[in-house]
Amino acid sequence: MKLLFVADPLDHFKIHKDSTYAMMAEAAARGHVIDASEGRDLVWRGGRAQAEARSVHLTGRRPDWHEAGAPAWRDLADYDAVLMRKDPPFDQEYLYHTYLLELAERQGAKVFNRAASLRDFNEKLAIAGFPQFTVPTLVTGRAKLLRDFLDTHGDIILKPLNAMGGASVFRLRPGDANLSVIIETLTRHGAETVMAQRFIPEIKDGDKRILIIDGEAVPYSLARIPAPGETRGNLAAGGTGVALPLTARDAEIAATLGPVLKAAGIFLAGLDVIGDWLTEVNVTSPTCFREITEQTGFNVAGMFMDALERKVAG
Repeated sequence: MKLLFVADPLDHFKIHKDSTYAMMAEAAARGHVIDASEGRDLVWRGGRAQAEARSVHLTGRRPDWHEAGAPAWRDLADYDAVLMRKDPPFDQEYLYHTYLLELAERQGAKVFNRAASLRDFNEKLAIAGFPQFTVPTLVTGRAKLLRDFLDTHGDIILKPLNAMGGASVFRLRPGDANLSVIIETLTRHGAETVMAQRFIPEIKDGDKRILIIDGEAVPYSLARIPAPGETRGNLAAGGTGVALPLTARDAEIAATLGPVLKAAGIFLAGLDVIGDWLTEVNVTSPTCFREITEQTGFNVAGMFMDALERKVAG
């Protein structure tokens, strides 16, 4: 296959834990051809959706892990698969990228995840479709409603709708001296919508990432355990990842969401589960491939590439 990875700059990759790199390495091992571009390289011109892309050769060395060819303009429809792996924030520019990818789909390009689904499945709000798996949740920009929610539940998490890696996630309890300024800052004085959720004490045991590939769950999660004094398990916030077999509840959540995600054109998703509760549905650039593989021996990238090959062939 000829694959295009739309990602962040390759020089920024931390290949010891980067899932996009794991995908590339698995693809290269199977003889597939790899190109890469950034979101800013996507264009619409002459009636075609194109990217200024570079061929990528994996060297097997560190830190110079790749060699890139000269940039060249290519139609997105000429690739067997276009993998959108740019990290959030999901800002206006990311939105424009999804429009360009959707135009490419109309011309025959196979984009994973599907462009419209990247827009439709907000990673925080998507849980609203599965209330049987969620704790009490409020989405609003109104300070009074957020204060009332805190008064009702006594211990809550407040977070923005467009960030990743635990950025700007706050735990709030009654009497917090910074309550007003946190609400004002996150909502930009009511101009921006945020999410509040009842605090889940099981975070101490980890924020589990469950990977769904073409509707099927990887049999292990990565429990991201918060650092001492932290309430965020995100690896980017200092959490420690521990691979664990899926629990019965994990498997139930995955089995319920898997077919829904597949039908929506979401080839790869990362479900975040704390205790027995679904907290997020990550669809932009889910990670944890390498950690799960290194700790369990289960080849997550291999499962991903098997599914991708079937999808393209089908």
